[in-house]
Amino acid sequence: MIDWLRLIRSDNVGPRTFRALINHYGDARSALAALPDLARRGGALRHARICSRAEAERELAATKALGARFIAIGESDYPPRLAMIDDPPPVIAVRGNAAVLASAMVAVVGARNASAAGVRFAERLAHDLGQAGLVIVSGLARGIDAGAHRASLASGTLAVLAGGHSHIYPPEHASLAEAILPQGVLLSEMPVAWEPRGHDFPRRNRLISGLPAGVVIVEAARRSGSLITARYALEQGREVFAVPGSPLDPRAEGSNQLIKDGATLVTEAADVIAVLRPILGEAVQTLAVEAQAPEPSFSPLADPSPDERSRIATLLGPTPAAIDDLIRLSGCSAAIVRTVLLELELAGRLDRQGGGMVSLR
Repeated sequence: MIDWLRLIRSDNVGPRTFRALINHYGDARSALAALPDLARRGGALRHARICSRAEAERELAATKALGARFIAIGESDYPPRLAMIDDPPPVIAVRGNAAVLASAMVAVVGARNASAAGVRFAERLAHDLGQAGLVIVSGLARGIDAGAHRASLASGTLAVLAGGHSHIYPPEHASLAEAILPQGVLLSEMPVAWEPRGHDFPRRNRLISGLPAGVVIVEAARRSGSLITARYALEQGREVFAVPGSPLDPRAEGSNQLIKDGATLVTEAADVIAVLRPILGEAVQTLAVEAQAPEPSFSPLADPSPDERSRIATLLGPTPAAIDDLIRLSGCSAAIVRTVLLELELAGRLDRQGGGMVSLR
C-alpha cells in the first residue's frame, strides 16, 4: 500500500497513468524508480515531485487517526462498479460502514441552489429508493445532494468528497457527514488533508456516476456540475434519469434537456426501479468477479526515436485528439504513441480527457 500511495500521490500521475505504469513495470516500486527518466524524456523542465515514503506513512497515519482506511483496487471490498470505469482511483479512503460498498447503488444529484419543491422531491425519491434496498450516492453539496443524503441516512447513503477526509465541504455539512457514518460511507480519492478546489469537483463527479448503476438528476441548470455527472454516466454506460421541472425555472433547463435527449423521465421511485431492477438482477452476482485490478503485463516501454517523438508531438495541441488518430496519422505503433504520451504526461505537458482523448497543456 505504501508504494501504491507514493505513486498515485506523485506529480503528474493520475489514475490512467498509474495503470499504465503498473502494467509496464509490474509493481509500484519499479514504476517510482522510472519516473525521473520518463519525465526527462517527455521534456520536463524541472524535476517533478515524487511522494516520499515518509509522506505516504504520514498520510496513512492521519487517515487511520480519522477512523478511515484505504482500499486498493483489486481488493475484495473495492466498489465493484467503480473498478469498471476507464479511470478508477487506484486507492480510495473510506470512513463509515464499508459494507455498503458492495450494495446496489443509485445516485441522486442536482442543483445547489435548489427550489424547495426540488429538495422535497429529492428527499422523497431518495427515501423511497432506499426503502427499496438501494444505497443513495451523492456529493454532499448544498441543495439536492444534502436532501438526498438526509432522506437516506437510515437505509444507507454514500457521500463522495471533493477533498480529503479532514476537509469536509461545504463546512456546514460536517454534522451531516458524521450522521452518514453509522449506516453509510464517506469516500475520497484525494489526500486526507486536501482542501477541495474548483477543478476537483468534476473529478469527484466521475466517481458519483461510476459507483452506481444509474444517476438521477433533480434540477440542473443548462451549465451545471450535475450535467457533468450525467455526461460521465453516459460515458461509463450508466443509466441516466431526470426529473422534469417548470420550463420557466432556469434550474430545470438542463434536466428538461436531458429528457429531450433520451434520459428516462422520473416522477416517482418506481420509474427508477423499473429500469435498474433487470440490470442489477443480472449483474450484481458477477460484478465482484469481473472487477479486476490492473493486470501487470511486465512489458517494457517502447523506445521512440527522436523523429517519432517529433511526429507525435506535432499532431498534439490544445484541442483534444483521439489516441487512435495519433496512431493512424503518425504512422507509429500503438506502443510508441502510448510511450510518448506517458512521457509527456509525466513531464506535466499532457492532459487526458474522457473517451481516449488527449491534449497539450
